[in-house]
Amino acid sequence: MPTSPSRRLALITGASLALVAGCGSSSDSGSGGSDAQSPAASSKVAVVASTNVYGDITEQIGGDKVAVTSIISDPSQDPHSYEASTQNQLALSKAKVVIENGGGYDDFVDKMLKSSNNSSAEVINAVTVSGKTAPKGGELNEHVWYDFPTVAKIADRIAAALGKADPAGAAAFTKNAETFKAKLTPLETKEADIKKKHGGAGIAITEPVPLYMTEASGLVNKTPEEFSHAIEQGSDVSPKALQTMLALFTGKQVKALVYNAQTSGSQTQKAQDTAKTAGIPVVPVTETLPKGKDYLGWMTANVDALASALDK
Repeated sequence: MPTSPSRRLALITGASLALVAGCGSSSDSGSGGSDAQSPAASSKVAVVASTNVYGDITEQIGGDKVAVTSIISDPSQDPHSYEASTQNQLALSKAKVVIENGGGYDDFVDKMLKSSNNSSAEVINAVTVSGKTAPKGGELNEHVWYDFPTVAKIADRIAAALGKADPAGAAAFTKNAETFKAKLTPLETKEADIKKKHGGAGIAITEPVPLYMTEASGLVNKTPEEFSHAIEQGSDVSPKALQTMLALFTGKQVKALVYNAQTSGSQTQKAQDTAKTAGIPVVPVTETLPKGKDYLGWMTANVDALASALDK
């Protein structure tokens, strides 16, 4: 869902770029960063991903043949208010493959790539790969990494891009992508199981981050659109929308609250507190990988937490 500049990943280029310690670090697995400048890394395919979600997927497909820099890798960082650094610009200038989410989520990547004069990098736009568009009269939910069929398509695109950059490794990349995609199947099975048991059940959200997962699980989002829109925009929720949201919990109209743990404020906290008081399970989700998790483990935990909440 498109958001205001104050909530979107902020672009700071040229003389205004602030060198932020720790920004532009590699993903938790340790590739990228300083490794990208070592002699061993010179033979690897340099990849820049806007978040560690795509960075991790790339590492699972590329293995030791890639050097990945994930621009956003801090699980406590709100991606919507991120400020890119000169380190990010440097990494983008050397990248052979760039993976961005698209859909207005990380527009700074395209702008920084252009200013870095790196026109040869192959850019993978996850939203474009997904084929998803805004519904009639609505807005696009750009959080496509919560949609497992889309992630399978992205894995194939990453394998193809890496194979183009390193033809000798193409077969290995394709094989790794197939292995990765096979591990997505159990996640889709879990969603199907939730749908079988709880299809049609109502849930509430603070932001549309998990909606692809909850929709695939057959759940109905009953959140007032004004509430989730305002939270994602970083603006205040009207008293009327807040009361309508809270009534979902006090009136037992929903079976769970699924909230974005990376953005918080008094109104989202009020929603959580009211849900807990009413005995409604609260399921936290995030936009980037928690520390120590890979994509598959992270998503397995998310789907399992949702199923557990609904079974209560």
